[in-house]
Order: sequence, then C-alpha cells, then structure tokens
Amino acid sequence: MKPTPNSPPKTAPLLAFGAHPDDIEFGCGGVIAAEHQAGRRARFVVCSRGEAATRGTLAERTAEAKMSAALLGAALEFVRLDGDAHLERRVAHALALAAVVRRVRPQVVLAPSPGENQHPDHSRLGQLVRDAVRLARYGGVKELRRLPAHAVGALFFYAITPDGEPPGAPPVLIDVSAPATLAVWTAAMRAHASQARVRNYTELHLARARVHGLRAGVGHAVPLWPNDPIVLPSLAAVSRAARSF
Repeated sequence: MKPTPNSPPKTAPLLAFGAHPDDIEFGCGGVIAAEHQAGRRARFVVCSRGEAATRGTLAERTAEAKMSAALLGAALEFVRLDGDAHLERRVAHALALAAVVRRVRPQVVLAPSPGENQHPDHSRLGQLVRDAVRLARYGGVKELRRLPAHAVGALFFYAITPDGEPPGAPPVLIDVSAPATLAVWTAAMRAHASQARVRNYTELHLARARVHGLRAGVGHAVPLWPNDPIVLPSLAAVSRAARSF
C-alpha cells in the first residue's frame, strides 16, 4: 500500500543542511542523535569546509566533520557553493540544493534559521534551503528534470547561536534527555576540537538545551522552528505542551 500524506515512508531519511562543518552538530545534533537511536537515517549536507574561520585548517575541519557525522550515524557530503563567509542567495544555489533534496528524498529537512543577527552564511543558507524545498517539488524546472520531483513533509529551522533563535515564535521542543542521546551529542560536538580552543561551544549548547528542557519539564530539549504550520491527523497525536497548566 502506498503511503498517504499522513503516513510518510518510514525509510525516508532526515536531511540536515549546514553552512559550516560544525553547524548541524551544535544547532541540532541532539535531535540527530535521538533520531538515529530511534532507527531513522540522517544525511548531512555541508556547504563549505570552514576555510575562512579564525581557528582550524580546512583539513582539520573536514576531518572533524567526518568524525562527528560518524558518531551521530549520519552520512556526510560537502556541496561547494561560494565558500565560507561568501555565501550569496542565488537561484543557481537553490537549484543545486533542490537537486540534493530530489536525490535524497527526505520527509523532514533541517536548516539554519534565516534570521539576520548571526553569521551571514547561516541566514542565507536558511533562505536558500527554503527556496530549494519549494523548487524540488516543481516538475517543470528544466535544470532539475534529470531527477523526479519530490515534496518534503516539513522544513524545520534550527538555531546555531542563541541570537539565531527566531524572536516571538514558539518552537517545537525535541526531548533529548536520554543519557545515551546526550553522550553521543556531546561527543559529536567535542569532535570539532578546533572550534573549542577559545570558547566552550559544547557547554554553551548543552546549557541552551538545559534551559529549554527546564521550560518543558524535561532534562534537555533542542528547539526547532517549523517553516509552516504543522498538520496533525488528530489531537490524539499531541502528547503535551511545554507549559503545565
């Protein structure tokens, strides 16, 4: 029996985009760890090798990304666009990312939040991914005709820094409190050792998750922001909200 829109294929992978080698791990690595432990596949698409960063060589950051993705059980590929700190919002880039969406055929896509007060590559990639998932479902786009059209179920944004959290928009909170989940996520963040030479990014993101978890009455939670309203088959699918009334 073919799946209906309310019953997506269980084999559909989770597709996560990052502008730099550590973005996915810091911004939503806990979610990836939880999904992998639940038996769901993930694929990382990283759009630079961090070559403009103050710390870490291109070779170091590439090796760190491969190690971190392996710890999270995710496949990893690099897609070259304009390079670190040079990303621009171009139709050609949106089409390139749409081709990835068509090839991977995910049910859920994760991307950096498109808010402006953060690294410009983060916000621009968020906008490009939003464009790409739309283009991926248009069958008449000539540049994409070599691959069958694909419509994703949902696009979620993650925040790589506290400033990247969309103001005024309530997030969906993903419980990542399980000890095994936290352990894998922590190891994946620590794999990016070049970025921890000056600032303890691992502790920063664990602390953020702790605050969001306390808000929801769990140990740790990672916030995601849906690009569109989430459609549920019924209210029975809702377990609870963060607030205890």
